[in-house]
Amino acid sequence: MDQQPAIRGEIRDFLAGRRARITPAQAGLPTSTRRRVAGLRREEVAVLAGVSTEWYTRLEKGHIGGVSEDVLDAVARALRLDDDERTHLFDLARSSRHESRRPSRHTPSRRKDVEVPRRVQWLLDSMTMSSAFVRNGRTDIVAGNPLARALLAPMFDSATIDEHGRPNIARYIFLDDGAHDFFVDWGAAAVATAALLRAEAGREPRDRALRELVGELSALSPEFRRQWAAHDVLMRHDGVKRLQHPDVGHLELTFQSLGLPLSDQAVHDLVIYTAEPGTVSEARLELLAGSAAQPG
Repeated sequence: MDQQPAIRGEIRDFLAGRRARITPAQAGLPTSTRRRVAGLRREEVAVLAGVSTEWYTRLEKGHIGGVSEDVLDAVARALRLDDDERTHLFDLARSSRHESRRPSRHTPSRRKDVEVPRRVQWLLDSMTMSSAFVRNGRTDIVAGNPLARALLAPMFDSATIDEHGRPNIARYIFLDDGAHDFFVDWGAAAVATAALLRAEAGREPRDRALRELVGELSALSPEFRRQWAAHDVLMRHDGVKRLQHPDVGHLELTFQSLGLPLSDQAVHDLVIYTAEPGTVSEARLELLAGSAAQPG
């Protein structure tokens, strides 16, 4: 299947969305009361980037494959892209270049899942006081330690797990009503999760499993459709997570995601949840760890 029109659409919507959020005043340009577009006009972005209006218009229509990195940098600066958005723009350009070539007859349309090495599982299991799991770019949880299973029990017990019993974070958040109770800040979790998937779509536009997931979520979740249309991107998600656990109650945990190079073709993150020492959340996490360590 030719993905070129889809990639061009991604580029068009992303650049147009970033352009619409910047006012002339923010860009240091003269303002006028007679403006028919939100944000900057294409010709204004062209001036800021140092390219012709015709050239930028062509770029915003998705013809980005042959553009140099210097020009992409100039456009990123003109649109005030943050680091994740800039990376996403370069991913889209790279995907466009790849798609412009005739695909190999041996190139699979569905990328195979990467098997988690035993050494990584040993690493996860050694973390007895932290919840640790491995997440791929589609937000599948592909490996975890016992405390991760106990902490994320509502997700593992959800009807949204796959045929192998693996949770998918995005599917749980958008398709399981219980997620609204489990994630205290459900709205923020929804925004971040959709943005993680959007970033993965830029890296892997030919991943059929990802396209099927996005299609499923778009069909079944109005909130996902709204978030997907925003074209926000997030490469890695760190911070504080507040959970309402069915067994131990309210938890306020810090979480950190670290890139895990399991494959040169697929993104994986090691995600670690822990609690601040001396807090009620630490005591409750210890209770979960104790129950997780019990056989059976």
